[in-house]
Amino acid sequence: MNASILDYLKANGEQLDVDMSAALRIPLPQLKTLVEQLSASGDVICCHVTRFIDGKKIEGTSCRLSCDLPAPSRGRKPGGRKDAAADVFPE
Repeated sequence: MNASILDYLKANGEQLDVDMSAALRIPLPQLKTLVEQLSASGDVICCHVTRFIDGKKIEGTSCRLSCDLPAPSRGRKPGGRKDAAADVFPE
């Protein structure tokens, strides 16, 4: 089950728990338990949200995949230090 939730979030991005429950055909209480397990392991990040759609208040839990930051690229970086000798003897 956890793999299907992770695959769904990879394919669709951030989703509300109600939408995921309907799409994956998992009862909402069971989905909330599975998402809590994924959140505790650090695979998923969740937050409580309130949305207003056509004046209707919708409360739920928004879930998305957690990700690792990419490693810094190798080589020179923009905005590096200037050569001090270039400022002393301008040409």
